[in-house]
Amino acid sequence: MLKKAFLIFTITVLAMACSTSDESSGGVTDNFDRTAMLTNWADNIIVPVYEDLNIAVTNMVTEKDNFVNAPTQANLDSFRTAWYNAYKIWQSAEMFNIGRAEEINFGYQMNIYPTNITDIQNNIQSQNYDLANVNNNDAVGFPALDYMLYGLADNDMDILSFYTSNADAAKYLAYVSDLVNQMESLTQDVTQSWATYGQTFIDNANNTATGSINKLINDFMFYYEKGLRANKIGIPAGNFSTTPLPDKVEAYYRNDISKMLATEALTAMKDFFNGKHYNSTTTGESLSSYLDYLNTIKNGEDLSVLINNQFDTAQSKINTLDDSFADQIAMDNTKMTEAYDALQMAVVLLKVDMLQALNVSVDYVDADGD
Repeated sequence: MLKKAFLIFTITVLAMACSTSDESSGGVTDNFDRTAMLTNWADNIIVPVYEDLNIAVTNMVTEKDNFVNAPTQANLDSFRTAWYNAYKIWQSAEMFNIGRAEEINFGYQMNIYPTNITDIQNNIQSQNYDLANVNNNDAVGFPALDYMLYGLADNDMDILSFYTSNADAAKYLAYVSDLVNQMESLTQDVTQSWATYGQTFIDNANNTATGSINKLINDFMFYYEKGLRANKIGIPAGNFSTTPLPDKVEAYYRNDISKMLATEALTAMKDFFNGKHYNSTTTGESLSSYLDYLNTIKNGEDLSVLINNQFDTAQSKINTLDDSFADQIAMDNTKMTEAYDALQMAVVLLKVDMLQALNVSVDYVDADGD
């Protein structure tokens, strides 16, 4: 009886020891400087991104005004270039759905695609619309401008005619002007909010569901899963449908920049993970350094290394794609699904392993599944 009791006691002690080891991420007490990480995020990544976006959108307003005043080919080209530049920067901003951006549904007002042509045309004809209304989320922002600048006709001469000789030319000019002005107003609102919200964001360093780190990690994860993996690659490639849906690619009417936009988004996410300052080679405290501090190991390797390697693998798959994802789907959709699979491989590393190590719970439901 005593021998049996001793055996039970020994097994219990061993189990407790194993449990303690498994839950400690290498036995390191979590005294990581969370405030330093939040400061790096706010001061060196988020605010600079928004400031750059604000400059780009303001420039888009200038080029739009020139076009509205004189709808020529030269002014159309300049307007398109400004749209392209702002859209490129947007890929670094979209993941930050926190603070004022969350309050005003910034992302939903800037980049819901595919855009809804019927809603756009109804708005143009009625001249009675509230662009901030949720029902217009798919009739505003970068995708709506994609249609207005590239999708009205098959060639530039015919596109320009909608703004010059068409019976409703004044209506088309008014709508394209209102679209850009709305984007400027929203971008200025979010950018300026960080002058006061920034310190609130940094001070909220507690590991709670409403803490800044927990909220932004969830934003990061949601954007990786939905904004990048699903929207840019998986949905057009047909991963969630019986057939591919090439008309659902980002910037469908411009046609040749979907690869660039996906690359910019993935690069921005990798840079954020590594705490890389916006438009700089300098790095600061980050999710990567946090995992390293906790000595988070998987399969004998640092989790941060595994995540970065998978980001690189995903990018290498994207590099093989055509500049136009719609054309790629038509030519060889297998390469699209391979890119999706490579992005998907990082989901488990991020959503399961990283979140578990950082003791962060998922606060959203991904209908696409893992």
